[in-house]
Amino acid sequence: MWVQYNLGWLKTPPNMRFFSALITALVATSACAQFPDRPIKLIVPFAAGAGTDAVARFVAQKLEVEVKQPIVVENRVGASGAIGTQAVAAAPADGYTLLFIASPFTTVAAATPQIANYDPVKQFAPVALIATGPLVWITGEKAPFASMREMITFAKANPGKLSYGSAGAGGVNHLALELFKAKTGTDILHVPYKGIAPATTDLLGGSISLLTGTIPAVLQHVKSGKARALAVTGDKRSALLPDVPTMKEAGANGTEVYNYWGIVAPQGTPAPIVARLNTEVQKLLAQKEVQERLTGDGVELTPGGPDRLTSFINSDFNGWKKLVIDAKLKIEQ
Repeated sequence: MWVQYNLGWLKTPPNMRFFSALITALVATSACAQFPDRPIKLIVPFAAGAGTDAVARFVAQKLEVEVKQPIVVENRVGASGAIGTQAVAAAPADGYTLLFIASPFTTVAAATPQIANYDPVKQFAPVALIATGPLVWITGEKAPFASMREMITFAKANPGKLSYGSAGAGGVNHLALELFKAKTGTDILHVPYKGIAPATTDLLGGSISLLTGTIPAVLQHVKSGKARALAVTGDKRSALLPDVPTMKEAGANGTEVYNYWGIVAPQGTPAPIVARLNTEVQKLLAQKEVQERLTGDGVELTPGGPDRLTSFINSDFNGWKKLVIDAKLKIEQ
């Protein structure tokens, strides 16, 4: 088809080729200038009511004020986010279908490419990175250790005895464990759950030994004393848990892990449309209400152009892919 199309182009008189190209350019420019002129769909590849969904709906509510068009949030769940992500990859590249991403966008693609069936680097046009935040390692109140250093010592002395619950195979919680094991030389059993909530229930009940979660998801249990926070996975302490050390401080250097939120569009979305969307996201990130809402979740806002999200995705995806290869992980869902 490409050859036939171009042969036809060569047979077109030069002046007609010029006017055809000019008309095409004018139509594209006009479409970008009028964008958006109808509602925008924001696909969230996770369940309604989950933490990421709540943030996505809050962002959508604020963003539609800026773009002056409705932002319709649609949850398309399945395969650790792959179903909704694939749908956006196949959508028209016109700016009217966007994807709200979180850490599984890169971790699932790196860990289970046969299931993800999408390339986070090649199939999407990054729009804006919204926020990043650490996870926190927690254990039950009756655990035989009270710190990360003590846990590492215990794990090395008792290989395979500790168990760790994650929100699912290939997710950021799972890969945080694999990174930890690779860096510390420990043997800890991975127990995948369908979400972090049931894993947390089992941790509090004593069925498993450890897990990592976002700080808002586990904070109430830490404050109540039902769980102990061992370390946060960022490079600095969290304002929500100021007495909890970082992984580096706790003796597990090189195990930093970040959860994140952002927006991407299908690859091929015109640059002016991506730029317009990014501009509107930057406006909402500058709002005091948005800053207070998101920082209250223990994350750090990350304003900047599409290139910032591009760099983040590339680094995160390649880092996890290297871990999977180096550790010879074979992950099935």
